[in-house]
Amino acid sequence: MRFTFLTAFLVLTGCATTSSTGSTAVDTVEAPPPIVEAPVAEVFEAPPPMPAPEPQPIGNPALSARATSLVGVPIKRVAPWLPDDCTGLARAVYEPAGVDLMTDGVPGDNGVTAIHRVAQRVGALHTDVPQPGDLVFFRETYDRNRDGLRNDGLTHVAVVERVEPDGEVVFIHRGAKGVERSRMFVAEPLSRERNDILRVASKKERAKLTGELFVDFAASSRLLAPKR
Repeated sequence: MRFTFLTAFLVLTGCATTSSTGSTAVDTVEAPPPIVEAPVAEVFEAPPPMPAPEPQPIGNPALSARATSLVGVPIKRVAPWLPDDCTGLARAVYEPAGVDLMTDGVPGDNGVTAIHRVAQRVGALHTDVPQPGDLVFFRETYDRNRDGLRNDGLTHVAVVERVEPDGEVVFIHRGAKGVERSRMFVAEPLSRERNDILRVASKKERAKLTGELFVDFAASSRLLAPKR
């Protein structure tokens, strides 16, 4: 019995250690941390893309096309009742659309000034980027009163055919050689590469370019508006 008790005592002390203070420490196994499942993110479906807007017509294609058709054509051939000058071209473009550009002239006006008065009355004048079909006005393109001075005011009108992406304006007008195209770049009025000559050189001064003699535009949308 004594041997059995001693054996049991040794077995029990083999599973424990005794600290220096006499207390017994028992090995423990830490439990693994709980597994926390991440919340499932809600999936939002993106709305379908909006359909691209249909391209809108720029300016008045009918007016610019009419002007284009007159390049190289004598005005008297298509409109014998109109003068063979820059105002005759503008009227040949606008009259088929039902617009009379000469209603506001006063005694002493030249034809260009009379057209400008109409554009002013209907609120069409502007200096923004023009649209095809707009009118474009110039000053002092020739010595109208033959006094040798720059006091002639508005003297030339043309029809915008198109506007290049960089802002260069291509217009159609009755020039010295008939109905033709010319270019104008308002941002660089003195650039001979971007502007055509509109007033020839004289003994007193050099030739003048389109950008130098530019005054303003008249929006075709206003000129064509009802109740003019």
